[in-house]
Amino acid sequence: MFLSVFDIFKVSVGPSSSHTMGPMLAAGRFREKVAKLPAAGAAIECRLYGSLAYTGEGHGTFRAVLCGLLGITPETYDRDAADAALAELAARKEVVIGRNRVKLDPATSVIAEKGKRLPGHPNAMQFRLLKGSPDLLSEVYYSVGGGFVLSEAELAADKSSGPAPVSVPFPFSTAAEMLAMGETAGLSIAQMKRANELALRSAAELDAGMERVWSVMDRCIDRGLGTDGILPGGLNVRRRARGFRDKLNAGAGANDAPLHSAIDWLSAYAMAVNEENAAGGQVVTAPTNGAAGVIPAVIRYYLDLIPGASPEKLPEMLLVAAAIGGLIKFNASISGAEVGCQGEVGSASAMAAAALCAALGGTNQQVENAAEIALEHHLGMTCDPIRGLVQVPCIERNGMGAVKAVAAASLAALGDGQHIVPLDACIETMRQTGRDMDERYKETSLGGLSLSLPEC
Repeated sequence: MFLSVFDIFKVSVGPSSSHTMGPMLAAGRFREKVAKLPAAGAAIECRLYGSLAYTGEGHGTFRAVLCGLLGITPETYDRDAADAALAELAARKEVVIGRNRVKLDPATSVIAEKGKRLPGHPNAMQFRLLKGSPDLLSEVYYSVGGGFVLSEAELAADKSSGPAPVSVPFPFSTAAEMLAMGETAGLSIAQMKRANELALRSAAELDAGMERVWSVMDRCIDRGLGTDGILPGGLNVRRRARGFRDKLNAGAGANDAPLHSAIDWLSAYAMAVNEENAAGGQVVTAPTNGAAGVIPAVIRYYLDLIPGASPEKLPEMLLVAAAIGGLIKFNASISGAEVGCQGEVGSASAMAAAALCAALGGTNQQVENAAEIALEHHLGMTCDPIRGLVQVPCIERNGMGAVKAVAAASLAALGDGQHIVPLDACIETMRQTGRDMDERYKETSLGGLSLSLPEC
């Protein structure tokens, strides 16, 4: 099993990796197929199923599909340019794709099939190129979390035989294998993960890529800390990260400043990212958009607030976090629509805890323990965003996930790596818990907090 650090950490657009980024990418893939066809004067239709249908409006799914069909990608996304392109589409009600002038009406071409789902995954989309019967082209895509998109055929192949194997020197697919390989080779988790990455790309490419990932994360924190106002979507949620920053700066250096000010900064960093995500800004999947604030916050906490912290530890932290995230995705899920928020903020907290423990000098056993502690204390967490918006409880939940990550890393670093529940058992428990969880609590906004505030 191998998932690259750049599979886990992808530049994305808010508010959701599964409901915004994934549909944008799926629409882009369908656009590429249409571009290869001869001129036919057809129309495009997209039907959303499952969680995408229930919470697509709040997650920006309709907009994302249209952007993808216009050729806009998460990597190149600019909100002003996208707004202009969508306004032109609304006026023309057609798009040119290759040799095809295709009818595409923003008001009617994307349809939410509430109450229906396709068998492969809760996040399903069917794209059709229509001109009489049968369809000129039809494709089903599943957005399986973290910006990963699979066609129906790809999902079936993935379920039957697993992802295509990649030849790497340390092909661990469980935490137990990871620890055993590290013990045999005398290498840290980060060293093994780096060796695996170098099987696919040069050291210069790897380092530059990770530097870009952190740059996007770091800029996102700063944007969030520097912006106030009301978040879009109708809940009238006020941004708070800037206010936190101002109050913390005002009290900095005071003799009576509480020790937990460091934790307040940690929460502010995490919430700043997810306020940016909720506003549709550029973030990094870590491993998802809904959990994008946890890992950047913990890294920034390490750099800003831990004495003796070194920026040279940044690549190590990203590599360790990606190793843990890959294990969770391969053996369970990082999709809120599949296993609830334990798979999003829970996974992010485990990844961040492992990364921080490694930066603090933890052994492989302590790093694995840190990940297990953080994940264990998110087990059973539901995904029930109010109105389908990645705002309440998601923004605060990232702050709490970051706090748990730091606590887990500290507990593990104080110990000797010995513990009762191995990370593999915790991941399997998360998978089983997600399987047993009622659909109402898996990103459908049909239960939990979503119904506790009927006035919303």
